[in-house]
Amino acid sequence: MTVLYLVRHAHADYVPDEQRPLSAQGVVAAGRVAGLLGQLPVRAIYASPYRRAWQTVESLAGKLGLPLRFEPDLRERTLGRLPAELDFAAAVRQTWADPAFAHPAGETNAAAQRRGVAVVQRLLAQHPDQRLVLATHGNLLALVLQHFDPGVGYAFWQSLTMPDVYELRVEGDAASFRRLWRGEALES
Repeated sequence: MTVLYLVRHAHADYVPDEQRPLSAQGVVAAGRVAGLLGQLPVRAIYASPYRRAWQTVESLAGKLGLPLRFEPDLRERTLGRLPAELDFAAAVRQTWADPAFAHPAGETNAAAQRRGVAVVQRLLAQHPDQRLVLATHGNLLALVLQHFDPGVGYAFWQSLTMPDVYELRVEGDAASFRRLWRGEALES
């Protein structure tokens, strides 16, 4: 069985720059992620190239003595240019309602899911029977989990916290996942 810990990045103050850093609150939470996952026999850590994602697992990599490997396809789904009348949540809701829909200059959920699942499948083949950490973003994390459970949707995405951690267990064609992060502590 291969176990993937899918980590949504910790809090970053919003600015349009995708390379925005973690906030002070996010840095503290990233330390908690390192404390929690640092107790597990993790063999490799992969991260989105966006700063807030890799900063979330940077101290974990240091604690475990593992290199932080950048995986471009763990980046967030590009939402695109939004019409003035739409707020962020409504714009995201549209993309979940129709996986083939994209806002201008955006990426469809279907396309983002394909690239996220391709990363997962490649890493499963490269790391059989190991434990890996994948640091990514909320939409991509939810889309990857939706591949394994079609019931994952917009409401699931809305329920994600910053950070958040899901354990995905894959053995052959069988997969299951559970949430590990509950704000301050790892669930038992």
